[in-house]
Formats: sequence, C-alpha cells, structure tokens
Amino acid sequence: MQPDRPIAELFAQQHPLRSLEFFPPRDDAGVEALRQTATALQRIRPDFVSVTYGAGGGTRERTAQVSAMLKSELGFTVMPHLTAVNHTREEVAAIAQSHYARGIRNIMALRGDVPKELPAADAFKPGLRYGRDVVALLKGQHPDLCLGVGGYPEKHPEAPSLEADLAHLKGKVEAGASFVTTQLFFDNAVYYRFRDRCRAAGIGVPIVPGVMPVLSLKQIRRFTEMCGASLPPKLVTRLEAAGDQPEIVETIGIDWALGQIRDLLAQGAPGYHLYILNRAKSALTLAAGLAA
Repeated sequence: MQPDRPIAELFAQQHPLRSLEFFPPRDDAGVEALRQTATALQRIRPDFVSVTYGAGGGTRERTAQVSAMLKSELGFTVMPHLTAVNHTREEVAAIAQSHYARGIRNIMALRGDVPKELPAADAFKPGLRYGRDVVALLKGQHPDLCLGVGGYPEKHPEAPSLEADLAHLKGKVEAGASFVTTQLFFDNAVYYRFRDRCRAAGIGVPIVPGVMPVLSLKQIRRFTEMCGASLPPKLVTRLEAAGDQPEIVETIGIDWALGQIRDLLAQGAPGYHLYILNRAKSALTLAAGLAA
C-alpha cells in the first residue's frame, strides 16, 4: 500500500494545515455512520485526520479499523493515536508495526489517560511511563515515522507545575516528535502564552492549536474539567442565555470557534486541529465561514 506522506513535510511547505479528529465508534453501525461523516468531509480536503485511542487501549481494534478505512477507502492521510496505558513495549511496537504495514507513516504518540477502573500504579508497564518513552520507542522502531504529541496550554491536570509540564513536553520533542497538537482551549491568549513559553524553552517544532466547536454547555464543562481547560465567562454567558436550544448553542459555538481560528491564522499559527466529535456539520460550517 502506498505510504502516507509525513505530516512534517506538509508543515515544511509553510502554509497553514487543517486537520480533523475522529473517535472510533463502538459498533459496526457507528463505523458506517462515521464513513458517511468522513465522506461528507472530503469536500473540505483536510491535510490529515487523526483517530483517537480509547483509555487503556479500549478501542485498539476500532482505531485500526477506522484508520484503515479512512486511508484506503477515502484517501485521507491518517494519524492514528497510540497510547502506552496498559500496554507493554512489545504490544505498542506491534500496533505501530501493523499501522506501518498499511502505509501509515504518522502516529500521535501519547502516554494516555488512566481508565477509572485501573489503579494508577498498574497503568504503566516498565519503560513506558511517559509520553517521551512512546516517542523514543516508535522512532527507534521506524525512524521515518512522523510523530505528533500532545501539549496542554493550561497545564496537564497531573503536572505539579507549568514548568514541569513544559519540561515533559520538551522531552517528547527531543525524543523525536515532529509537532505538538494542543488540548482544546477557548481563549487564544492561552495559546499564545503557551507558544511563547515553548519557544523560550527551546521547543521549535510547529505547535498546532486544537479547537473544539461547542455543541453543549454541559458537555463542554465536562470536557474542560477533565483536561484542565478554562471557559471564558463571555462564552459561558452566551451559552447560558441560549438555554435548552441546541441549534442556538451550536451556532454560538461555531461562531466562537470561527473567531478563534481567524485570529490564530492571522497571528501565524501553523494551522488548526478540529475536535469535531464525529460530526460533519460544524467542520463544514467552519470551512464555509473561513472561505468567505
């Protein structure tokens, strides 16, 4: 199978990249629905798409299935996520090898979140305690792999300080990561401060802002609590005023995200990554707004 082009080469072309994130469905019906969503999104021609990996490897087979479908059937450049949680080094290497054999040359290398039912002490096997361990393992296995890693503009919830979190991120880049994709944020000033801290620390790879169009106030509060992100009071006020009107909430969320993306691109961001929750409408609407 024809190998994908490394995403690092796309960044080298010096134009903003647009990427989308999917999560694997639980059943075959969900896979078919995702196929239809992804087909609709072909029209906006994202530079690449990513596929998440459930906590503790819970979607291991589905991640592989969806990644293969998006690449072979729809022609996307695909970046599957791969995490260390509850996996041995041999298991991580085997999963990466399976992707590699399918022509995939881009992987999002992550430590991963610990599942609630798994004791933290049992979550990580020897040699895979940190994200940088995953990066080093995969680069040692296939030096031509392009690896993305995650960054937390407002600090990883488990990190003792911003400085410690930044040191961990630098370690991932030094181990071989080609770019950073940030966790979601809703205030661009948060991203700019994070980018400046990264540059001051010697992290020179592209730092891609992750943007999520709000679809529900309850849902986005749950997400931000999990990842340690903040919600601007102005956005919360607007969403609360919309009440139980999902169409109005979605319109507010898309308008906010559109303003974020326009400003990010104007300020030199290397592109943007959309957390679309497997829904085509918000991504298509944003693409239309940015084309105007």
